[in-house]
Amino acid sequence: MSPSSALFIISILVTLAGCVISPQYVPEPQPLEPGRLPPPNAALNVPHLRPCTDSPDRTLHLNTNYPVTVLVHGCNGSAGRFRSLAQLYAFHGQQAVCFSYDDRESLVLSSGQLISALDELASNIRDHDLTVIGHSMGGLVARKAMERDRRGEWLRNEASIKLATISAPLAGIQAANPCGSSLLNWLSLGAVPGICWIVTGDNWHEITSTSNFIRHPGPLLSSVRRYLKVVTDERDTCRRKSANGTCLESDYIFSLAEQYHPVVDNYPQLVNIEVEAGHVEIVGNKEIAPRKLLAILQQQGLLAPTPPERRAALEQLLAELY
Repeated sequence: MSPSSALFIISILVTLAGCVISPQYVPEPQPLEPGRLPPPNAALNVPHLRPCTDSPDRTLHLNTNYPVTVLVHGCNGSAGRFRSLAQLYAFHGQQAVCFSYDDRESLVLSSGQLISALDELASNIRDHDLTVIGHSMGGLVARKAMERDRRGEWLRNEASIKLATISAPLAGIQAANPCGSSLLNWLSLGAVPGICWIVTGDNWHEITSTSNFIRHPGPLLSSVRRYLKVVTDERDTCRRKSANGTCLESDYIFSLAEQYHPVVDNYPQLVNIEVEAGHVEIVGNKEIAPRKLLAILQQQGLLAPTPPERRAALEQLLAELY
């Protein structure tokens, strides 16, 4: 193997490992506080759907007379990592559940699992009203599930869907582009695809900007009524700071160019909103409240407005969660 190809491989490992390495996460198995949720009238078990907690119990306790929001995590994510966001939905009286998938599997396979889960869930919900929100790689999974050429996988075809993707690399992940290079594959004597698989799994060939998955997105299903696309300008953002304010970990993952796509951005159902926010900041973590995302979701009607008399309680909840 030549020195140049070895350097490329090291670059792949360093850049793509950003998807694999994350701050230490402490599981939280306890159930969500009910907030203002309507009392459940059904217990459902839908493959790949679960409450947004780390509990081993995957039973969904829902009120089938009301809509449901499905949250789709990104790379190295989990249902429990969306716990706080689901709790904010409960505070506003809205039901949220999480889609759980193996982020090392093919994105086409994962999107098929999402289709089956949404199809079954919608059949149990009055008016079949669902909102699907995908963050980062979860946005790729969610959008792929909504393409018109997947309609044969929707057995009941009853869902009425509002789609939102957040910080999704719809134009491909630039750091993964060496994985799709025939020249680099040749220079490395075939080592690059294997290394890319070790780092990202079966989706390594789908996330590059030259893949058919990225280059040729299809039109959306007619059941997708709206598509909100939140693009994050992640430049100069910081995920973690020292006591004196020095940035210890950047919150820059995807560029604006990676999040815009000429075909996707011309979907008739689409509304694009660009916001200055870090990749994790936008959905929140234990140290950052997702205030910008909450404002966008409320502005776009995907989250109920906070009544003036409840704003103090919301601030208290945010302080507890974040």
